[in-house]
Amino acid sequence: MLSDEQVSFYLGNGYLTVEDVLPQEQVIELQRVTDEFQEKSRSVTENDNIFDLEPDHSPSRPRLRRLKSPANHHPAYERVLRDDGILDIVSQLVGPEIRYNGQKLNMKLGGEGSPVEWHQDWAFYPHTNDDMLAVGVAIDDMTLDNGCLMVIPGSHRGRILDHHEAGHFVGAVTEPDFSPEGAAPVTVKAGGISIHHVRTLHGSAPNVSQAPRRLFLLQYCAVDAWPLTGGSTAGEEFWNTFNSFILRGEPTTEFRVESVPLRIPLPPALRGGSIYENQRDLGRKLFAAAEG
Repeated sequence: MLSDEQVSFYLGNGYLTVEDVLPQEQVIELQRVTDEFQEKSRSVTENDNIFDLEPDHSPSRPRLRRLKSPANHHPAYERVLRDDGILDIVSQLVGPEIRYNGQKLNMKLGGEGSPVEWHQDWAFYPHTNDDMLAVGVAIDDMTLDNGCLMVIPGSHRGRILDHHEAGHFVGAVTEPDFSPEGAAPVTVKAGGISIHHVRTLHGSAPNVSQAPRRLFLLQYCAVDAWPLTGGSTAGEEFWNTFNSFILRGEPTTEFRVESVPLRIPLPPALRGGSIYENQRDLGRKLFAAAEG
């Protein structure tokens, strides 16, 4: 469980790290299973509903940058998604009734790894309230050299920046005067976790080391947060699926509405799929410029 000081830090800064959340044997299992998926990606030549590939991916040199919804594809990941230790921590920050609204495993293999430009998760999936966060489970040590998460402390208390360019959503901040000044690196050892609020500005640079950086990202929210975009009017099938994502608590038809800033991610990105594809059409790439 989090101390009062840790909760206060998260509320004030919009992010937090907690070391030693998973035991070493579970970390070793996650590393092994992730290596197996990397090997399986040799037979894949383009992005699909499981694998998201680096531009230079090939059968002889497989370069996987994201595993989509990994808990749907292996029990080792599902155990982490439902881990009581993680959920106990999340409950201190969003309340006792918890739903997950997404999960993915972002990878930056040694010597490269696509950057993720500055963005706010809230720009992708606004809800009726912002008791929402992302937990990043470190499968490897997350360091400045291997492309750790970077955040702007306190940005979760401000407005939602524009993530549109040329009339379409591009999945990254596009305001010309935006600067990541004051950004803080979020370093954590394998088996620890990072936590960032859904409105916190964050991104990550390429991996310039030879050590991999694989981060299993779990999106959690309060059960009474209702999505403002997507399939929320799709009828009974959506409703049943939506409620199947509840990890603690019961379904409700009473959703909490709070006064929170938001922007809708419409018109949609010209390139569907992952954030990497969305951001291909971004004109001003701060991490790419820093590397160039």
